[in-house]
Amino acid sequence: MCGIVGVVSNAPVNQLLYDALLLLQHRGQDAAGIVTLLERKFFMHKAKGMVRDVFRTRNMRALPGDVGLGQVRYPTAGNAYSEEEAQPFYVNAPFGIVLVHNGNLTNAHALRAELFSTDHRHTNTESDSEVLLNVLAHELERATRGGALNSQTVFAAVRAMHRRLRGSYAVVALIAGHGLLAFRDPYGIRPLAMGRGADGTIMIASESVALEGSGHVFERNIEAGEAVFIDLQGQVRAEQCADQPTLNPCIFEFVYLARPDSVLDGISVYQARLNLGETLATRVVSTVPPNEIDVIIPIPESSRPSATQLAHLLGKPYREGFVKNRYVGRTFIMPGQGVRKKSVRQKLNVIASEFKGRNVMLVDDSIVRGTTSREIVQMARDAGARKVYLASAAPPVRYPNVYGIDMPTKDELVAHDRTVEEIRQLIGCDALIYQDVEGMKRAILKAAPVAGTPGARGMKLDGFDASCFDGVYVTGDIDIEAITRMNGNRPRIEETEEDSSRLALPNLSET
Repeated sequence: MCGIVGVVSNAPVNQLLYDALLLLQHRGQDAAGIVTLLERKFFMHKAKGMVRDVFRTRNMRALPGDVGLGQVRYPTAGNAYSEEEAQPFYVNAPFGIVLVHNGNLTNAHALRAELFSTDHRHTNTESDSEVLLNVLAHELERATRGGALNSQTVFAAVRAMHRRLRGSYAVVALIAGHGLLAFRDPYGIRPLAMGRGADGTIMIASESVALEGSGHVFERNIEAGEAVFIDLQGQVRAEQCADQPTLNPCIFEFVYLARPDSVLDGISVYQARLNLGETLATRVVSTVPPNEIDVIIPIPESSRPSATQLAHLLGKPYREGFVKNRYVGRTFIMPGQGVRKKSVRQKLNVIASEFKGRNVMLVDDSIVRGTTSREIVQMARDAGARKVYLASAAPPVRYPNVYGIDMPTKDELVAHDRTVEEIRQLIGCDALIYQDVEGMKRAILKAAPVAGTPGARGMKLDGFDASCFDGVYVTGDIDIEAITRMNGNRPRIEETEEDSSRLALPNLSET
């Protein structure tokens, strides 16, 4: 999961790209990069770190031009600590292309071999995004051979890419001297939206919040399989480039990943999370009698809407029982679980008066590894809670995610091959309530737009990729062998380095 943005304007775009990346910082905190185009020359700066740390005044001054793109990186493949794998990526032929990518190619290994043996193109990193860029470059070269580059040749190249690529990909690319290209995989797994400013500026970004927060009016979503080409004069052309597109966005975007003030494929993330709390209430009542619950407390941040709705429906007080330290550094991976536990407590502190002598229901958006949940339950007990119940707005995470979320291998997932009772015992709570898969899907679909809603043009929601919950991978090419191979390409983490995965400490790494 990364955040990407592209802009075509009639004024300098460096500050606009910077502002948009700040609004997308929750989607990646490991590296950031911006590239701008002035005439036919690219100007690029990228490095490891947060947006505010990567870009200084001198860096911004060195990014002239009225067209550009940027990315905040959250590594799910390759080397998490390689400066070379920060995006954007660049190739000089044909034309000169830079690219940013959100998602994960599931056939990157086969494509890399094909690029070398058949297309005679070289990749220099372990990143699947560099593979994707080289496939784009090769197909553009084929489509324009003996002719000029225009929107039709660009769309022909994207059609050829769809036939070769597998997995999830939302992409923004810049072609020197020609314009900006954006496209989305045929399943629409990762989000991409377009907006327009009062001055005619056109922006494409991962989430609507980046558009609205930077002064643009949301116009529409890029459809699954669709390509949009914006020339340097701001003319927009779009075409469906997939043979049989279906819209199946990643359901974890609505559960946890996206900002609550975003609208993805017409679905309000905030409303979806309220609905999850509503359906969770039914599950809670069937497990724990409401008269045994004194207070509802969310585990910051993403669970708050669900916890609010749950408290309202149960008629119980909603209280903030945890305070997050927003200024502590990200969790370090250090030898020994004791050090990791200390780091959780550094990030989260309890308001003891909300726990002492009470039966407390904690609400989380999801439970992945379970280590953080266990520690938080213990923190509640240490603060004097009489009983601690835990409710998850999402179902048990039982399967790895292969589409761009750093979901652990199945052996690291607390719910894999365990019953709810076994998980409860591991976490140490008095009762554990999960959302069910179908209830989750219904709750989020309930937040889908009605006919005529702005941004819903041509959109038909066919379902969700809920593979980490139900084990059904929408691309149809995933088996045990494929998962094993992709796990081998997960970002290499060293014990002395920072753990930058947003799922390493669920809910505690948002900024």
